[in-house]
Amino acid sequence: MNTTHPRPSPDHPASRDRLAVRTGWRDFLSGLDPVWQAVPTGFHDGPFLGNGGLSVSLRRPRHATRLTLVLGDSRVRDHQEAGGPLWGGTRLPIGRLVLTTRGELTGVDLRLSLWDAEVAGTVETTRGAVTIRAFVHASKDLLVVNCRPLRGAEQVSWRFVPQAAVPPREAFYPEQRPTGLKDNPLPVLTRRDGESVCTQDLACGGRTETRWRTRTEPDGETTTLLCTVAHSATDPSASDTAVAVMNDAAELPTDRLVAPHRDWWHAYYPKSFLSVPDGRLQSFYWIQMYKLACATRADRPVLATNGPWLEHTPWPAAWWNLNVQLAYSPIHPTGRTELDSLRTALENGEAGLLASTPPAYRGDSLAIGRSSQDDLRSEPAGVPGRTEVLPETGNLLWALHNAWLAYRHTMDETFLRTTVFPLLRRAVNYHLHFLTEDDSGHLHLPATYSPEYGITADCNYDLALLHWGCGTLLDAAARLGITDPLADRWQHVLDHLTPPPRNAEEGLLIGRDLRLTSSHRHYSHLLWFHPLHRLDVADPGNRALLLRTMEHWLGLTGELQGYSFTGAASMHALLGDGDTALVRLGELLDMYVEPNTMYAETGPVIETPLSGAQSLHDMLLQSWGGVIRIFPAVPRAWADVTVHDLVAEGAFRISARRRDGVTRWIRVRSEAGEPCLLAPGPLTGAAAVRPLDGLPGPTTWNRDDDGLLRISLPPGAECLITGTGDTPDLTVEPVDCRTFRWGLPLS
Repeated sequence: MNTTHPRPSPDHPASRDRLAVRTGWRDFLSGLDPVWQAVPTGFHDGPFLGNGGLSVSLRRPRHATRLTLVLGDSRVRDHQEAGGPLWGGTRLPIGRLVLTTRGELTGVDLRLSLWDAEVAGTVETTRGAVTIRAFVHASKDLLVVNCRPLRGAEQVSWRFVPQAAVPPREAFYPEQRPTGLKDNPLPVLTRRDGESVCTQDLACGGRTETRWRTRTEPDGETTTLLCTVAHSATDPSASDTAVAVMNDAAELPTDRLVAPHRDWWHAYYPKSFLSVPDGRLQSFYWIQMYKLACATRADRPVLATNGPWLEHTPWPAAWWNLNVQLAYSPIHPTGRTELDSLRTALENGEAGLLASTPPAYRGDSLAIGRSSQDDLRSEPAGVPGRTEVLPETGNLLWALHNAWLAYRHTMDETFLRTTVFPLLRRAVNYHLHFLTEDDSGHLHLPATYSPEYGITADCNYDLALLHWGCGTLLDAAARLGITDPLADRWQHVLDHLTPPPRNAEEGLLIGRDLRLTSSHRHYSHLLWFHPLHRLDVADPGNRALLLRTMEHWLGLTGELQGYSFTGAASMHALLGDGDTALVRLGELLDMYVEPNTMYAETGPVIETPLSGAQSLHDMLLQSWGGVIRIFPAVPRAWADVTVHDLVAEGAFRISARRRDGVTRWIRVRSEAGEPCLLAPGPLTGAAAVRPLDGLPGPTTWNRDDDGLLRISLPPGAECLITGTGDTPDLTVEPVDCRTFRWGLPLS
């Protein structure tokens, strides 16, 4: 046992964050900003803005001659009963603002400032040029666009082109339109109180209202467009909301609109930091952090598959068999809990989940089908062993794994007690109804659906999630001091659930009577390993099983998609193979990611690039199974890496610096006083643990036989881990790498 007491230590002050000094963050992020020196023509190659609700994308549509700002909003949807979330409850389009110039658009020179969350630059036309700056306000549902003539005879005005409130799926599956679905009225353009107004009434009684006005700034040259979108579900109160937003904005000069917007974003980024010596991947990562905050906030709807930007898509809802889970995966390791609208949806969504659950099981169970809107009311969930409704039954359990991670990264016991535990208990109950026991005492599930592949008994997707759910309920009950009458049943499931179906040649199967014989983009049969960690890869047999399963899965090509490669990257990171994980992320970026880092499968799909950010986290920090692993899968080519205030399970904030291929220092801050078990990886010598100056102590620690460090840290305490005798520079700063610009830069 080693005990190190606080003492003056000039060689080891608290780590110095160079980004927090003067313009450090601005300078770092400006080196990663995407740029447009060619005119974007579609959603996937243009700049995008958002505040988790209101969103904007910029482009010149093909065959058009003017720059267009397409409006979207995650709250704008229908509220009819017919056809469920994809028809009667579907997300709805709004319209687009056209920058009307005297000349036709010939070129642009635009930059999306990640730090300030605004796009600015020059628009060239056949009659001259204008400057433009646009942002969607961080805390108001307001689009602000400043324009000023730069040269020539150019002048600007704005024109709004509404889009009819028609279900997006009608363009893809008109034959599926449900009986009883009412057509919404056509939008109406009017002018009221000096403002232009588009009123989109809905057949259900609701309304979407878009209002915009322009004003001339005191310089006499700059014009400012102010635009808002408001939505009400079953009454016309959206009009009152829109009027209030516009009246408030009209009284504020631009600098007073800009300041709180920038304040929000400037507080957002420093929550955590990472830097790697790969310019393309580093820029990609930070654009995902920007994209997340554009796409969702804790008080906004759960992320739809296309995010808040509603484009031509058959996916105008939230999808629960992978998309939601992957989209939220990078939030908690970064400490950006203000984005966690999934937590909010689960906290408020019991009524929707109950309506999604088959009536016979609502007394003690909950389930969700494949898709829903923000109310979590999906199409009816399937029943194991029956096929009249597709029995895709594990989706709620997987979403609750995200909720469990939200708890584990914050140790918020109130959230565990009031939301995670009761919802998980009922989601597990749903599966317990259908377990059967064979003559050898093994428990089996009847036929369920493995997402995107097929129906099989003992489906690995559901077995893994049920195993995780029972184990987690036992852990949660112990944490909460709950004596639950079902605890013995949960333990019985853990002890007797049939082993995951597999064979010697292919590894894990889809299920007991279904092999993987054709290309499969989903890794539904691999959830045992990632992200649930129910099979420990420290066991040589499990490690071999994962390698064999991945080789077979990825060897069947033709249907693999972007998230196949983010999942594979995280699994290679789980194995400690950073080189192959980097190859998989390279395949993602080379083959699937668009110029602005968006991604599409028929329509825009937001989760895949976001899960790429989580794959990078998995290479640099892992904390499953009660162990924090520092730099567990860093590629050999990455001699230098910096992470700062990434969050590990147990509510530990981790900072670390790798230099010349060796970890020089690790700083651990405990937010909750949980037991700390840490794998430091290679240091410059035997590990030494000491407290940081002026912080609570003492720090008590020892080293297990397997090299793990057991450190006792009270809440608020920090310690520093180095090689014995090493006195490294503790500065937090970016590593050197070549600049890479996403967007449409000139080659």
